Order: sequence, then structure tokens, then C-alpha cells
Amino acid sequence: MSFQQLNSMIPVFEHITVSSISQTIECPANRHLLIVLLSGHLTLTVPWQEPVVVTQGYACQPGCGPFTIQIPRTRQAEYALLTYGVFPEESAWTLSGPLRTLSEVKIKYMLDELLRTDAADPALAAEEEAAQQFRKRLLLERILFIFMYESRMVREEKHAAVSIEHSLSYMNEHYMLKLTLPMMAERAGMSEGHYTVLFKRHTGLTMTQYLRRLRIDKAKQMFQQTRLSAKEIAQRVGFADYFHFSRIFKKESGCSPTEFQTSVQQNLKK
Repeated sequence: MSFQQLNSMIPVFEHITVSSISQTIECPANRHLLIVLLSGHLTLTVPWQEPVVVTQGYACQPGCGPFTIQIPRTRQAEYALLTYGVFPEESAWTLSGPLRTLSEVKIKYMLDELLRTDAADPALAAEEEAAQQFRKRLLLERILFIFMYESRMVREEKHAAVSIEHSLSYMNEHYMLKLTLPMMAERAGMSEGHYTVLFKRHTGLTMTQYLRRLRIDKAKQMFQQTRLSAKEIAQRVGFADYFHFSRIFKKESGCSPTEFQTSVQQNLKK
């Protein structure tokens, strides 16, 4: 589902109910169903598909049911069912499947408003009733917008996290090579600025800090497992300049490479 589609059609609110029981529901022709969790979680089963655990929202397409909602036997759950149509009716409204949001409080507030206005006095004047219907449509559009926009944000965040994990794996395997920010950002398919922000968010370190710490850790392992000289180890972990290696090693470890090597050799003799 894209926002280009949303711009070319109007979702029209019809009804909302709240339930806390397991049930099987149909999605009538030309009608869409939005399931929104208010508390807990549920399992949704659709014909010819694996059951889906729903923790926030799920959009059901017309004619794809019946949808079986199963509440866990040992837990409680409450969910809202929103029924709505689309205008024009022949529009290709493709929103379906699990939905995610970072704004659960906002959505629950709007659901409360829909429930309140949907239960309004049926004897309202025609103009007031039309105003209420228009308000319900706006609330529905806002809920759909949040779910669509934030579901995409969550997917992008997940993709970004995977990209950073791939970067970390690459750095752990190729730490001895010349690794630069432009090179790693390009490998991840991101701008340098975006990559820097995501890397820091994921690791708590800048790429330079992470690589520096990784190389020093690898150097320590070589001191413990080999009899190579400090200069050889410096080159093997990616430092072309031994004096730079020595300065960074002392900053990260609190002692010089030769002091660390001497300590390791003394411990081996004990």
C-alpha cells in the first residue's frame, strides 16, 4: 500500500466494536477490516496462510477471509474491529497484513473518540450527524496514516539494523585492511551521515572508535597466542605506523604494547 493510493481515494468509516473473545469474522465484499490491539496479543489465522501473532494491528482485505481471531487461553487481550469502505468503490486499496506503530497512545485515543462518536444519539439533526460522520472519517484517515507511515519506518529501521550488523561482520573479518567511512557507508547503501548516526546508535561508538578498539583487541589476542614482535602485530591488525599503534594501544589498554607483551610472557612462565 502506498501513499499515492491513499491520495487518490477516501476511506469511509462505517463501524467500530471492541472485543476480548476469540471469534471468526468475515470481511464483506467492498469492505475492509482493521484489527487494532488495545491490550495483550492475539493469533490471526487466514485460509492458506501460516497463523500470525498480532501485537499492534492487522489490515484485512475483502474476500480473503474468514479470519479466525484466537485469544491465548492463559492471557487476556482486547482489540478493536474497524469496518470501513473506500471511495470510489472500485479503487485498488491494497493495505493488508501486519501493521506496526510507535504511537500506540495516539491511536488508542482516536479509537476512544471513534467509539464515543459512533455511539452518539441517533436522533441528531442531519447537519450534526454529517459533522460527526466527517469527524469519524478524519479519525480513521489519521489512524490509517499512522499505521502506514510507521510500519514503513519500523521496516526501514529493521533493514538499517541488519545493514549495520553486516558492516560489523565485515569489519571483524577485514579489520587488517584499510577501512574508511565512505567505503563502509557505500557497502551499506547509505550516505555517510546516515551511516554514522545508525552505527553510533547501534554500537554506542563511532566507526573509527569501534575499528580502533577491534584492532587493539585483535592485537592483544596475538600477543597472547603468538611470539610475534609488537611491530609485526601492529602491521597485522591494520596499523602501518607502529608509533600510532603504540599510542592507541596505551590509550585503550592503559599500558604500552611492549609492557603488555612482557606481562603476557611473565604469566606464561608462572
